[in-house]
Amino acid sequence: MREVMNRRQLTQLGVPEYALVEAVKAVSSAATTHGMRGADLKRQVKQVVESPGQFVDDVCFGAFAATLMEDQTLPPLQENVTYQTWGSDIDEGAHSQMREACKLPNASGAALMPDAHVGYGLPIGGVLATEGVVVPYAVGVDIACRMKLSVLDLPLDALESKFDVCCRALEKGTRFGVGSTHQKPQQHDVMDENWNITKVTRQSKDKAWQQLGTSGSGNHFVEFGLLTIREEDKTDEKFSLAPGEYVALLSHSGSRGPGAAVCSTYSNIARTKLPKKYEQLKYLAWLSLDSEEGQEYWEAMNLMGRYAAANHEVIHRLVSDLVGGEIVAGVENHHNFAWKETHDGREMIVHRKGATPAGEGVLGVIPGSMGTPGFVVRGKGNASSLDSASHGAGRCMSRKKANDTFRIQNTRQELKAQGVHILSAGSDEVPGVYKDIHEVMAAQSDLVDIVGQFDPKIVKMCGDGSRAED
Repeated sequence: MREVMNRRQLTQLGVPEYALVEAVKAVSSAATTHGMRGADLKRQVKQVVESPGQFVDDVCFGAFAATLMEDQTLPPLQENVTYQTWGSDIDEGAHSQMREACKLPNASGAALMPDAHVGYGLPIGGVLATEGVVVPYAVGVDIACRMKLSVLDLPLDALESKFDVCCRALEKGTRFGVGSTHQKPQQHDVMDENWNITKVTRQSKDKAWQQLGTSGSGNHFVEFGLLTIREEDKTDEKFSLAPGEYVALLSHSGSRGPGAAVCSTYSNIARTKLPKKYEQLKYLAWLSLDSEEGQEYWEAMNLMGRYAAANHEVIHRLVSDLVGGEIVAGVENHHNFAWKETHDGREMIVHRKGATPAGEGVLGVIPGSMGTPGFVVRGKGNASSLDSASHGAGRCMSRKKANDTFRIQNTRQELKAQGVHILSAGSDEVPGVYKDIHEVMAAQSDLVDIVGQFDPKIVKMCGDGSRAED
């Protein structure tokens, strides 16, 4: 290659980045087959770039010409889609990912939440609106990862007077760790739905049965705490509580193995269909909702949403039964999902990867960490954020650095002195690896109102060293 023509020379002749591989093959073939060199070879390359249609049948330059021809039928990358950022403590890597996402040909809007940090494809805390397409990696691997808070009819002193019972309820009411399952499969109507909508959902049904009512690893948790309601919310009849304190159960998990399988399957399909022109966007590859694959993913994603909701419902049912309490109110929301919504009078697909829906009057839960409060919030419907808010405090430290820096044993003792009991967790989930939740909430005061504050008291997370599933 070096003695024929290098990539820099090809670029100077007008060959676009995405066509360089085919161009390299073409000039090598021409040099080998026809002995073309120097000015003759450069002139030929320029002719193909200028008039690719004349060379599609050429033995040496046909594939290169076809790649260039494909370019002429594709829409250009976006240059005018921008995004507003909430919060200032956001690394450049997250901004870089957000800028790339805004280039998608079908992108129509975006926003970056104050808990944002680098993700895979779209940053965690990224909100992306598209038209007519869905982006699997902008939804995320853990499809429909979500929060659920249940208020129990237990006396306020129950977390102390029934401490052992509460601990046992968390230990026995769910399972943590990669691949974790219940020994006895749980029951829920979601398993009576049609899991044959796609091959991957059909193949995942048995695993879904086994993992129903489990919590996984990473930042997933189930915990008891005290919920302080600041003002009664009249917008949701399921969560109309008088101001005061309540015992509550809070969980964070998603669609487990089945959701990961759906993401893997359709993100790979999207990448195989991605034109070479868009190679730089391979981790943001999309599927048209007019295509068979796009419809399959959309149906599978929504099934995973219902499965994730069922997962939490089973966890809360099991734990509340074990602790001897009745659920009297609750609020829940997805934060790894895509919704069909209308913005600026147009139907858009709004991807919220680690972002909470915050339309006007919409209730949601934004957690902090094992040692800091979470919040029940009411959305303000801010159009600039595409009706979104943060999904938590947001990491400020990698898991590797966290494990090198902290020891969960030390954190457990420190939090115990503050009245927070950690049953199990990893050093990569201690409070020090997260941003200050109070600063995050202050940065999005124009996105949500705080209805109540949840202070964790008894916390259960994965403590077996499993890789993170969040």
